[in-house]
Amino acid sequence: MIVPMRAKEWNLDGLPGPTHNYAGLSYGNLASTRSRGSISHPRAAALEGLAKMKLVADLGIPQAILPPQIRPDLAMLRALGFEGSEKEIVLNAHRADPALLTSCYSSSAMWAANAATVSPSSDAADRKPHITPANLVSRFHRSLEATQTAAQLRSIFDPETGFAHHAALTCSPLLADEGAANHTRLCAAFDQPGVQLFVYGRDGFDDESEASAPPPTRYPARHTLQASQAIARLHKLDPNAVVFARQSAIAIDAGVFHNDVIAVGNQNVLLYHAQAFVEEDRVIGQLQQCFQRICGQKLILLRIDSAEMSLAAAVKTYFFNSQLLTLPNGMMTLIAPIECQEDIIAQTTIGRLLFSGGPIKSVHYVDLRQSMQNGGGPACLRLRMVLTEREQSAMHPGVIFNEALYGKLVPWVNSFYRNQLSPDDLSDPRLLVESREAHSSLQRILWG
Repeated sequence: MIVPMRAKEWNLDGLPGPTHNYAGLSYGNLASTRSRGSISHPRAAALEGLAKMKLVADLGIPQAILPPQIRPDLAMLRALGFEGSEKEIVLNAHRADPALLTSCYSSSAMWAANAATVSPSSDAADRKPHITPANLVSRFHRSLEATQTAAQLRSIFDPETGFAHHAALTCSPLLADEGAANHTRLCAAFDQPGVQLFVYGRDGFDDESEASAPPPTRYPARHTLQASQAIARLHKLDPNAVVFARQSAIAIDAGVFHNDVIAVGNQNVLLYHAQAFVEEDRVIGQLQQCFQRICGQKLILLRIDSAEMSLAAAVKTYFFNSQLLTLPNGMMTLIAPIECQEDIIAQTTIGRLLFSGGPIKSVHYVDLRQSMQNGGGPACLRLRMVLTEREQSAMHPGVIFNEALYGKLVPWVNSFYRNQLSPDDLSDPRLLVESREAHSSLQRILWG
């Protein structure tokens, strides 16, 4: 077996953009729906995101930044028949279809867990790191992200240096792909081969009347089995090191629109809710066997029963959307939303995990209220990538988060971001100009 050079796991966090707003575009995401029409605070959102990145970096964990995408998406508005100057396009779109303009102004690319699915070189047959941008076809406003996401990832990880970049899957309901929010890699050590868990909400070929498992009845299942299978093939993964699991319809109907709202894994630990998967015993049994075979040790399972935490409590606090990270000293820590500290159920559960003698030794609470109000916690904001030393050296250095970059980004946010934004403000052509100027300035900071 080929063992790659020493590897580390990086967290690439999406930065909330200057058009961060609460349009309630994500049906099935309860927080997004509740916040529809509320006043957002883009400056606070970006500063909260930067503070979380700084915390992770200060803990000694490699951290990088994914910049906001250009908004509004004028190319899409033109493709939909709006003509004239940029100002005229914005005003005409607002008059004709405000919801459409809002979609093209969405800052949802901040949730980098949906940006792509990544497999490290240690898991691929060709020993290359593989990257597939998510098509996010289940939601129009998110489907606009794939092209820019692909360009960003190619700029950060140059294909000429050995990174295998794939096109997003065909935009078809059969291949609906929500990215790494439905993907978890488990391993004994980052520089050793691992097991990849792909979670899907539906079989794209199922007739609902003959479905192999009862479909959700309240909210849609987004990610398909066929999308996960395609990515596993494209990434040249060992079929014996891949597990496909179906997300519970009960969880989806409770507001668990992605698996990272109900489960989180890190190295040899999987923290999950008892109602996360269809056929829990079979899925967990397969994972255990696979992990033992590939990694040569037992998988540590931290199962949270419904009696300890209901699905409603999990969704309310985003307990499972915490980041579970390995510190340089080998201990694991939880980066949890501050809502978990304020909720007695989540706080009690975290306390039990900390004092049980298990793998999680500490917790850090982070204030991400602006993101949380739109349905995204700590784990939603990051894309995880395991990189060898050679691959790290090929990474574009401008996006690597450190004190110097933090010192540039805070004043940049304070200079270019509005303090607050209402849905009606999206019709203001000045916002387009401000957003464009902010993006140009950030490009100079990150790319020189």
